[in-house]
Amino acid sequence: MPIVTSVAGRRAWQRGPLVGLVALLAVVLLAFCVGRDTPGDAGSELPGASITELPAEVRSTLDLIDRAGPFRYERDGATFGNREGLLPEQPSGYYREYTVPTPEADDRGSRRLVTGQGGEVYYTADHYDSFVRVTYP
Repeated sequence: MPIVTSVAGRRAWQRGPLVGLVALLAVVLLAFCVGRDTPGDAGSELPGASITELPAEVRSTLDLIDRAGPFRYERDGATFGNREGLLPEQPSGYYREYTVPTPEADDRGSRRLVTGQGGEVYYTADHYDSFVRVTYP
């Protein structure tokens, strides 16, 4: 005896995987958008400062970073641990620190740039007691 399948039943069976796939894509997209930390949003609770408002040495240090050196200090490019917790939480190794020269200082001084793997840049003039997000006009 042949098995008879209705057309409506076959269409419902064919739609099931499609509906499941659409639902799965919606959940993945929602999770991506909610959990994402983009450079424009990272540290948005920190005040921003235009690169043009910061000391000229910040720009020259950024130029050195873009060229991968040579750096004056051994610690330049070292992992920044964010122990102060002032920057957005990221996995270990995400941030790097660089010295921003202080004119007439005998040592590294207190000025630093901290860069993130997502392209974000933070500046501190007081050795990690506070930060500003570096913005570009």
